[in-house]
Amino acid sequence: MLIGIPKEIKDHEYRVAVTPDGVAELVAAGHKVLVQTGAAMRIGFADEAYRAAGAQIVADAAAVYAAELIIKVKEPQPAEIALLREGQIVFGYLHLAADRELTTQLLNSKIIGVGFETVTHAGGTPLLAPMSAVAGRIAVLVGAQALAMANGGSGTLLSGVAGVAPGRVAIIGAGMVGANAAQLAVGMGADVTLLDRSMDKLRHFDQLYQGRLKTRYSDAAAIAALVTEADLVIGAVLLPGKKAPKLVSRQMVARMRPGSVLVDVSIDQGGCAETSHPTSHSNPTYIEEGVVHYCVTNMPSAFARTATQALAAAVLPYAVQLANRGMAALLADKGFLDGLNVYRGAVTHPAVAEDTGHALIDPRAL
Repeated sequence: MLIGIPKEIKDHEYRVAVTPDGVAELVAAGHKVLVQTGAAMRIGFADEAYRAAGAQIVADAAAVYAAELIIKVKEPQPAEIALLREGQIVFGYLHLAADRELTTQLLNSKIIGVGFETVTHAGGTPLLAPMSAVAGRIAVLVGAQALAMANGGSGTLLSGVAGVAPGRVAIIGAGMVGANAAQLAVGMGADVTLLDRSMDKLRHFDQLYQGRLKTRYSDAAAIAALVTEADLVIGAVLLPGKKAPKLVSRQMVARMRPGSVLVDVSIDQGGCAETSHPTSHSNPTYIEEGVVHYCVTNMPSAFARTATQALAAAVLPYAVQLANRGMAALLADKGFLDGLNVYRGAVTHPAVAEDTGHALIDPRAL
């Protein structure tokens, strides 16, 4: 199969989904790989390394999008949508449930869209997990920075100092994002409360941290109380494939102390706060109801070299299967088939169909 690895064009997006080591494996499996020049130069993977691995370096996106299989990181941007072709497989993060317009555009292009974020295995999301881990840790770092006076924050140091209480952090969701955010926030010495609706998860974290972390069952009253008292709120809510529920109301945000911070990691799926809207690395924050909001939709690209290495390792086995067998690889693996979001003009994922209002087609009937 002819495989294309484009240079990402979303704002400050430096990740790639395949490293030179991955190219070598794809080439060894008998495939031809096109890599757009400079695709990963910024994070230390030079064209020469891809060429040495067996890739052909091409000058522009149009040459890459001549491939049968496109493996990329972020959802197709407008300039990329124009290059898509009927029957082409696009394998990457799509996040369609929160974006009806993009869903319609991909349906019109009649591509086969396989979303990293909805591939499942053993009850988890293996291609989302590594980026969730990175984003969870970044959420604490950017939240701590946003609390600085120069950034509109309240001037609260999360760790506190001798004689001064640490900052209070409320993390909504104890999945991969929440777990990693909690680890970093506790390590910084913050006063951390983790909310979730799974008592098994809460018991796990309670035992793991031995009193260094508070846990609360995530009902509306607990969210309202903790959000309004927090210096930093981290939205780490995930319903795989679906739009994030709006658990943080505008009224809650308005009751937060001015200069507090909300980092909405759920923003890729629409955000979990009523006051959240997407931002970029070029303009990452805004102030709403007196609260600093950080809602960057590609947070892991802030540390793109680490993120790429984590993502590429998870993606490669699936990429090899898809290159080797095409649709047959999906049909043979229920978890991989869960990644199929759109197929030649039809929506094939239940959550995407429900949230965008499109009809659902069973992929096994196609």
